[in-house]
Amino acid sequence: MSRYQPPLTLTLAMLALLAEISEQVGRLSARHEAALTPQLRRGNRIRTIQASLAIENNTLSVEQVTAVLEGKRVLGLPREIQEVRNAFAAYEAMPGWRPASRADLLTAHGLLLQGLIDDAGQFRRGGVGIYRGEQLLHMAPPASRVPQLVSDLLGWLGRTDLHPLIASCVFHYEFEFIHPFADGNGRMGRLWQTLILSQWRSVLAWLPVETVILEQQDAYYAALSAADRQAEATPFVEFMLRALQQALAEAIAAEGSLQGSEESSEETPLLRLLKAHPGLTAKQAAEQLGLSPRAVEKQLATLKASGRLRRIGSNKGGYWQVVE
Repeated sequence: MSRYQPPLTLTLAMLALLAEISEQVGRLSARHEAALTPQLRRGNRIRTIQASLAIENNTLSVEQVTAVLEGKRVLGLPREIQEVRNAFAAYEAMPGWRPASRADLLTAHGLLLQGLIDDAGQFRRGGVGIYRGEQLLHMAPPASRVPQLVSDLLGWLGRTDLHPLIASCVFHYEFEFIHPFADGNGRMGRLWQTLILSQWRSVLAWLPVETVILEQQDAYYAALSAADRQAEATPFVEFMLRALQQALAEAIAAEGSLQGSEESSEETPLLRLLKAHPGLTAKQAAEQLGLSPRAVEKQLATLKASGRLRRIGSNKGGYWQVVE
């Protein structure tokens, strides 16, 4: 029986991040988890799916992804629309999967890539690499080694004593290193890390950490490359822990904003502005409020997820509708 141990050096930075993230998770749990309404959960899930697919060059916006999942007609490439439907089905099925199960891993890939590739739910039979544009970042091991490498990795995951926060990051890196499928490895790695984390603390099933990765794609790929050069997961684990920390900080701030709006009948400055000028873009709203465009984008996402704001029409020609 294989006793594979992924190479890893525990660092002071990891331990500090572990302590801070655990504290953040505690703040989101208990009453916070109870306050996570179905509408907000769905909003976070939509943001997760949109960001994870955007990392793989899917061009659909949050509004378009929402429309697809509501059964509305969307002007977009058929493949991109199918990717959205598949991803939603996979995340919805996630609670029934076991992180260390090879059968569940293959089932998840089958759902995620259904109708997109011929060998969905099967390990690859040829060579594959990670590219950014024309640049090869990583050449994966030969296809003949994939079944054993995956079995070794899943066996380690099932018995490791590492904290789930660190173990999930190690798994994510090792999975990307193996690149076991012909397509969909990036979104599978992120899905499986979410599965591992959700079984530690259920509130993390709804954390859209993919939005942070999307914003920091260059750093994400640089961390993968650094881990390859060092022949251990350490640089990638540190990057992913920082991404989780940032995603949690944003989730806590967003929930605080929502609780404040529920406890008060007053509208936020952004809502008041969009009520008076529904045709404003996020950039224009940011200029009028004296905020950064990113800050306004995050407020918009929170307000849409909470049901207080709707986007009617396209990003260019549409307008905002404040829900009373």
